[in-house]
Amino acid sequence: METAFAEDFATELHEIQTSNHLEQSLASLSRRLGFDHFALTLEPRASEASIPDLLLHDYPDEWAKVYTGFDLSGRDPVRRACDHSFIGFAWKSIGDFIPLTRGDRQMLAVGSECGIGDGYTVPRHLPGMARGSCSFVVRPGKSLPQNSLAIAELTGALALTCALGLSDMRRAPKDPKLSDRQRECLLWVARGKTASETAIILGISTDTVIQHLKIARERYEVHCKQALILSALFDGVIGFADVFRLSGANEA
Repeated sequence: METAFAEDFATELHEIQTSNHLEQSLASLSRRLGFDHFALTLEPRASEASIPDLLLHDYPDEWAKVYTGFDLSGRDPVRRACDHSFIGFAWKSIGDFIPLTRGDRQMLAVGSECGIGDGYTVPRHLPGMARGSCSFVVRPGKSLPQNSLAIAELTGALALTCALGLSDMRRAPKDPKLSDRQRECLLWVARGKTASETAIILGISTDTVIQHLKIARERYEVHCKQALILSALFDGVIGFADVFRLSGANEA
């Protein structure tokens, strides 16, 4: 179910040529997942300062006016928490990443008064190039759709990859981030295979697969499989189509 949903969204995003089209697709996606609003932000690193930030959302007008009018982005606890996570997180767990100040709690309370309840944010980091996040939000008094969070993680990362391409922030690295063999190991793990299963498929030892994945994590400076997969997807080293088409074929 999750694979089919993500593959459908990947196919839809493949046709997107403008930020307005991406905004419409995300608005539709958020409703299908059981959320009420979305927000996607992408900003260049210092070396790409000439490229403008990208902000897409369908937040209530009242909150949008407060947020931009008082320039709250620099004090946003959600944004600050993104700097401490490579995987998605619910806003109720922000305190696990950063200490919440009185001002943070006040900002969250004002957001609630303006129609913004709990949310789930997918952060992305591309060292030296860009940082961004994709948030899916519910109205006050409504719980996050727990069954949709895994799909939100996948589709949020994909939406950010699409936004990166639209913004012209992506550039080809001077050298490949991963070797061909490291990429092969990562692809099979992303398709749901264990290290031992990947070893059989590639005709190498399990220890060799584990070592390749360890080096890949070190190169991306992440510490778990999920963060490695999402970082490589965002970087363009592996693609959603590669992952989902073959995993779907295997399930069939």
